[in-house]
Amino acid sequence: MKLSKKQLILLISICAVLVIAAAVFFIFFYRSDGDISVSSSLADARRENTLRLASVYAESGEFGRALDLIDSLLIDNPDDEAARALQRAILNIDRNGIDSTEALLAAQRQFLEEQMRQNQELASSLNRPVIVQTQGSSSANDEAAALRRAAAEAEAAEIRRAAAEADAQAAAIRRATAEAEEAASRRAAEAEAEAAAARRATAEAEEARRKAQEEELARASAALQEVMRAVNNHVADGVAMLNSGNMAGANQAFSEAKRIMPPGESRFEAQTLSNIADAYYNYSINNPASGGAREAVTNAVQYANDAISKDPTQALPHYVLGKVSRDSNQNDQAISSFREAARLDSGNYIYQHDLARVLFIGRRYAEARDYFQNATRINPNSETSWYNLGGTYRALNRPDDALAAYRQAVAIKADYAVAHREIGRILITKGDLRGAITSLNTALQISPNDFSTLCELAAAYSQAGNFSEAEDLFTRALRINPSDAQTNYNIATVKLELKKYNEAINHANIAVNANQANSVYVYTLAVALEATGANDLAVSAYKSAAAIDTRYLRPRINLGSLYLTMGRLSDAITYLNEAYAIEPSNFEVNNNLGAVYSRQENWTYSIVHYERALSVRNNDAMVHFNLARAYAGAGDLQKALTSYQSVLRLAPDNWDAMYELGMTCITLGHNTDARRYLQDLISRNPNYSGRMEAERILRSL
Repeated sequence: MKLSKKQLILLISICAVLVIAAAVFFIFFYRSDGDISVSSSLADARRENTLRLASVYAESGEFGRALDLIDSLLIDNPDDEAARALQRAILNIDRNGIDSTEALLAAQRQFLEEQMRQNQELASSLNRPVIVQTQGSSSANDEAAALRRAAAEAEAAEIRRAAAEADAQAAAIRRATAEAEEAASRRAAEAEAEAAAARRATAEAEEARRKAQEEELARASAALQEVMRAVNNHVADGVAMLNSGNMAGANQAFSEAKRIMPPGESRFEAQTLSNIADAYYNYSINNPASGGAREAVTNAVQYANDAISKDPTQALPHYVLGKVSRDSNQNDQAISSFREAARLDSGNYIYQHDLARVLFIGRRYAEARDYFQNATRINPNSETSWYNLGGTYRALNRPDDALAAYRQAVAIKADYAVAHREIGRILITKGDLRGAITSLNTALQISPNDFSTLCELAAAYSQAGNFSEAEDLFTRALRINPSDAQTNYNIATVKLELKKYNEAINHANIAVNANQANSVYVYTLAVALEATGANDLAVSAYKSAAAIDTRYLRPRINLGSLYLTMGRLSDAITYLNEAYAIEPSNFEVNNNLGAVYSRQENWTYSIVHYERALSVRNNDAMVHFNLARAYAGAGDLQKALTSYQSVLRLAPDNWDAMYELGMTCITLGHNTDARRYLQDLISRNPNYSGRMEAERILRSL
């Protein structure tokens, strides 16, 4: 049995993971100081080779031989999970044939989960201390212990490296599988609409050809009409044979039609040859896995070229050649052929449409726009032409025109899910969250399990502040694709907003494990860890995020703030100064630097940074308050007084600011103002914690 390409890729991926898992197993259990027997090592090598051979047999479709080898391993060790995982994958393929992709994916995921669990257990075991017992002299024992420790450390490092490689391989497979599934789902949705349009276009083209042939027959003499009808009958017979899979019979019927072609009728002959070429092409598209598909394409090209040689004014053979070139990724040739077809038959919208598509693929967006516009002008009811025109406008960075085109598409086809989704995407970029949510909900109602729509609608709800709805939609998306890194990151941010910190950690961990080079994922994990009070782990994650992206501001700001909370002021200054070097005008950076220097009683630097923070956000009462304290600490009481007054203008109920303003007035000798502020404080907030001190001061004034 022959595997599909996707199955083969997945099976090879599983085999690669199995080989790595075997290597980890071999390193951990059989590389030691020589205490394990040679026979055990040979047995392990035999197991590894058996797995490799079984994988080779499976890849070539020889499932019986592969399963026999795996059975021999399971007889020796029924708990050999690596062998069982490969056995399950092969059985699913052998049982279900080429339609067993989902079963294979499930087996793969099960194996990967088991491998990750084993790697985690392995990593945990490596963190336990090694206990070495020795006998003999002290110096000899020390030397031996040192050698064993060195060997153990080297062994542990090698095991960790192998385990890390296995984890990385597993993560890569998960990402590739998820991306392939999502891309396939997206293409299937878009291809469905394209296919419907293509069927309509084929029917229209067939009707046009029929009319053209009738016209040719009408102008011919009775004798000529009889020959033409005979030719058409042979062509019809050939098409019917193609449709039933009889390639040999079709070839014979078409050859007979060509043999009896009436002489001197080049137009009729070119039309007939074009129809044959198109029939061969359609067979190759409808039967891509058949043995005759390649032959059909060759015949289509030959008949199309023959038609052009008989009458170069015929559009259809150029169109057939364009489709063949497009399918073989010969984009320039496809453009040339489609352009000639569109020129010769400027009223055929499908020629305009398909030319526009290959121009778009070639990134010739302005030309593509013109031909999509031609297609919509010729056939205003072609929803796919409007949809693709919208995509072209997006590529040209003209979102308003794109929006209009997509809306025209859904006006024609109300259940055009992908067009509704594109409308939602554009509305998000325009800041119209309500409209975006409406359009994305419409798309989701039409296609309830579309992964992309679920994610984008969830993101829109999150942006609108509806985190519960976003959580539900992201959860639904993860049921479809549980290992998707971006979706796990997105739901982690939502869980943070909902204060579900442990769940946020779980999802952020999945995102990080899938893409450890993504600094934003690592930063989000750090935020979640900090929220649970795991400050040491948070510090480590923030540092990792900062190391991945040397221009990433957020982890440096958070490190500074966290170190400030922990009282590690020098470390706080180090990371906040890094952030300051990246963005000197950032409000948070300057505010935090002001706070750190204030804790150090370095009033000069504290004042500088608080002032810079206020230059960005002048109405922040708390920064004014902290600046007032810094002025007071530096002995600049007049500026402190002014800043305290600014605080009370912005936050009249800041009781500490009112109290400290009164004290500053006393120091400056403004006793009347001091009395007013302190009396106002006591009358407005009789429960103020410093009331007794305020009353004592008032009595002394």
